[in-house]
Amino acid sequence: MKTLKSMRLHIAIFGKTNVGKSSVLNRITGQDVSIVSEIAGTTTDVVEKSMELLPIGPVTFLDTAGLDDTSKLGEKRIKKTMKVLNRTDIAVIVTDYNGFSEYETGLIQELNALKIPYLIIVNKSDVKKISEKCHAELVSASYSRDKALQTGVLITSALTDKDFVFRFKEALVKLLPDDFVNSPAIAGDLVPAGSTVILVIPIDKEAPKGRIILPQVQVIRDLLDSGCLSYVVKETELKTALENLKEPPALVVTDSQAFKQVSEIVPEGIPLTSFSILFARIKGDLEEFVRGAAAIDMLKDDDKVLILESCTHHAIEDDIGRVKLPGWLRRKTGKKLEIHNYAGHDFPDISGYSLILHCGACMTTRREVLSRILIAHEKGVPVTNYGVAISYCLGILPRAVRIFGL
Repeated sequence: MKTLKSMRLHIAIFGKTNVGKSSVLNRITGQDVSIVSEIAGTTTDVVEKSMELLPIGPVTFLDTAGLDDTSKLGEKRIKKTMKVLNRTDIAVIVTDYNGFSEYETGLIQELNALKIPYLIIVNKSDVKKISEKCHAELVSASYSRDKALQTGVLITSALTDKDFVFRFKEALVKLLPDDFVNSPAIAGDLVPAGSTVILVIPIDKEAPKGRIILPQVQVIRDLLDSGCLSYVVKETELKTALENLKEPPALVVTDSQAFKQVSEIVPEGIPLTSFSILFARIKGDLEEFVRGAAAIDMLKDDDKVLILESCTHHAIEDDIGRVKLPGWLRRKTGKKLEIHNYAGHDFPDISGYSLILHCGACMTTRREVLSRILIAHEKGVPVTNYGVAISYCLGILPRAVRIFGL
């Protein structure tokens, strides 16, 4: 799907002339987007580059003219540069071993006033080591007077640091604005207002007595907020529910554990997905999870699989992460897999694993899940989530993600 520019995260790159702003952008994008030259003032206007930045999603980079441009057109260029702040979600301030001057200090004052989070990149570390005094000044300057505003410092070389892109993305994830990290819609944006959505909620051993679990409650509330009609049933009453409706529902959402049974009842023409897949979209990167699921077919005997849960809970007799998922995986692959479970907010060492299966992440933030995806990608370990993996093992993943345009 093509993402509208207005829906992209806008990352503006600022700095004095010849500190390596364009080198930073070219290294991140993997393309010669901006001209790199030893001649100061090479970038004369704002250069835009839109791309998919894994695992963050669609972004637009804005490479600006030097803050200290002293050429005849410099004043006009600097004015254009400062206007970019009006469409900046995150600012990247590039400097070098010389540290800050009045230009960067003034920019930071503007960023603080506008409450724009920023990352300071101290570039050209391969040319000259930054002094402790200069480093201390940069760290001090990076602290915002507004404690809610996120900042960070990265000392590197855009040309020679082999881990530069990973380190940049790792720092960027920590600065993502909440309204970008936390998508406001769970399911309400997938169907028209006023339409009917059937939610299939099995009452099994994992369902808390007298209540339904948090992801299901959140979906119901989201649909109410979106002006949709929610029809909540157990899988045993689904057929009757479909027959009672005058018009087919716009969408059926099921608990992943009932996916197979529900898919056999719901006609092919009616969109179908799961609660876990909905949360894979808003709490992670659904496209990356779908790609990761394909690694299930590549598993071999004795391969290690890590099942990650964001929260700790008492495992029950038929626990999804410890019993059901391992069973589905082994039946799908026919292999003798070494499956490990890990629960909590700490991220374990993933060396040696062939696949990671992440829970629905209802008890954690998207920022944390994106960080985990980023680390897994850097380590070359495929990652998917419960709902995507279950539907893949059951052979119904294409149908389960069709409503998302995948």
